[in-house]
Amino acid sequence: MKFVRSFIESFGSDIYIDLGTANTLVMDRRKGLVANEPSVVVYRHGTDGRRKVVAVGDAAKRKMGRTSGSLTTCLPLKDGVVAEIDATEAMLKYFLASAKSIRWPRPRLVISLPYGVSDVEKRAVQDCGISAGAREVVLIEEPMAAALGSGLPIESSRGCMVIDIGGGTTEVAVISLYGIVHCEAVRVGGYAFDEAIVEHIRRRHNLIIGQPSAEKLKIKLGTALPGDYETSATVRGVDYVPGLPREITVTSHEIYEALSGGIRQIVDAGKRTLENTPPELLSDIIEHGIVIAGGGALLHGMAECLSSHLGVPVRIADNPLTAIARGGACTIQDSKLLSRIILS
Repeated sequence: MKFVRSFIESFGSDIYIDLGTANTLVMDRRKGLVANEPSVVVYRHGTDGRRKVVAVGDAAKRKMGRTSGSLTTCLPLKDGVVAEIDATEAMLKYFLASAKSIRWPRPRLVISLPYGVSDVEKRAVQDCGISAGAREVVLIEEPMAAALGSGLPIESSRGCMVIDIGGGTTEVAVISLYGIVHCEAVRVGGYAFDEAIVEHIRRRHNLIIGQPSAEKLKIKLGTALPGDYETSATVRGVDYVPGLPREITVTSHEIYEALSGGIRQIVDAGKRTLENTPPELLSDIIEHGIVIAGGGALLHGMAECLSSHLGVPVRIADNPLTAIARGGACTIQDSKLLSRIILS
């Protein structure tokens, strides 16, 4: 039995999956980053009532908003947790296959989840991983992975603070000695920003646009600081009243107005975290600053906005989009580290 276990650990593959609301990243212990694609699945409805997977990842994202009546676009994850079990399982199978990791011995999966998920949500992810072909599924918390990937010394007694602005949630965490001292999570992220832009355009201009168009506006015009970033872009959609196509020009100030509510929630979460941080750790954070990771860190002026409201220096992690994945990669390279931060 010991020989078999030793063989599996020696030749088996350890895979880390950043199962994000917007994007899924897959890291292989030996190959490094093997997949980075949107967390999207497209189904076709058969005559027997069953759903058949048509596309996953990049191919599925290209079909968003363009599907016919027989096709349905599905977002398997909502707010960082499983919303559609079948779709999540199909997506995991796709990513494991693309990584050429379905083989014997079957891989062990390390998956990161948002802070504070319930036991039911943990079990749902583990069941999906096992059904997708893993021999074992180990869970860690996303703020810990984000801190690791941002180069913060989580093993030290020094207080570290990280703000992870993901696709479905934003988590603000203070970490010390391999543990999360305090964490505030808010249901604000990339998708919430997109929805806010869709709603703003509908309300202000009586124009209906899709999520992909809103995302493009966010990337091109989005800002967390009013007044210092003046530009504009055109967007096409359907007029709300006559139902005919129309094109309008949108300014960066309008997009700021749409995003300001979500940004305020992130700032408030940061303030609550600082208020609940022990004084000794708080002094460390004031000295060394805060790191922001995740796709939301790339929003123009986000670091400056947080720094001005929180009164603490804020910097963006190197390549914030892959910070969590890099942190997860550390855990599959170091079994002792994994054992210290594993989520029970």
